[in-house]
Amino acid sequence: MTSEFEGVFAAMVTPMTADQEVDYEVLPSFVDFLIDAGVGGIIPLGSTGEYYALSAQERKEVVQATRDAVAGRVPLLVGTNNGSTREVIRYSQQAQSQGAAGLLLAAPYYSLPTPGELFEHFRAIDAAVDIPIMLYNYPGRTGVDMTPDLVERLAELENVRYVKESTGDATRVSEIIRRCGRKITVFCGCDTLALESFLMGAAGWVGGVVNVLPKEHVELFDLAVKKRDLFAARDRYYHLLPVLALMEGGGKYTQFVKAGCELMGHPVGPPRQPLLPPDAEEMAALERILNS
Repeated sequence: MTSEFEGVFAAMVTPMTADQEVDYEVLPSFVDFLIDAGVGGIIPLGSTGEYYALSAQERKEVVQATRDAVAGRVPLLVGTNNGSTREVIRYSQQAQSQGAAGLLLAAPYYSLPTPGELFEHFRAIDAAVDIPIMLYNYPGRTGVDMTPDLVERLAELENVRYVKESTGDATRVSEIIRRCGRKITVFCGCDTLALESFLMGAAGWVGGVVNVLPKEHVELFDLAVKKRDLFAARDRYYHLLPVLALMEGGGKYTQFVKAGCELMGHPVGPPRQPLLPPDAEEMAALERILNS
């Protein structure tokens, strides 16, 4: 199993000003906050980073600003997703030229490509770059499931070396590892199955709630994976689960993550429309859980 990337990676929010412009003044200090908390990697422009709501120029500038802030302290993976293969290749090559250590790639949205079409999509990207690719399987967002059959086939591509597994199916981690062995490293992408994923062999965790509680995520990962202290890890996991469950199951993941950052003293501004900040009742519920 490859281990170049491991540990807790923050699917970083994109800080915004009150009028929903990218906040390049807050971004560097927020990167520092995450790295100081012990995260093993930073990933801008994932779904929590609202890549879909940013212009091409903003995407380029966010990667540049994040790269400068990270300054080589931890690996920088970049989400380079788009609806067309041609645009994903363009964003991926741009990210590589900007110094990204790897790419985070989901299935193209809306078009619902077949498994064969998905394979050709990733094969074209694989041939266009020279850095590792982390597949991002989240059918709840993309409408397309990268099944273990497809992941096994994609693992034969030169740069496909990781998968962020976000289906919520507890059997997926073990099935992918059984099929792919050392060709693929699995990262947990479903927060409410984190401990279960680590026990089945996941070597990392990519999460959006990391923005809110980075130290707590790192501590849980270290207990479960590095120290293999199952009982302590289980206690820590149970303490985190109410927050993780609210964020993941509330239908407002990015909105709650950004609100949670503010409640924990690290404001990153509102989401960009069409998303809206949580209402007062939702904020009160989030605050109660974070303070419990």
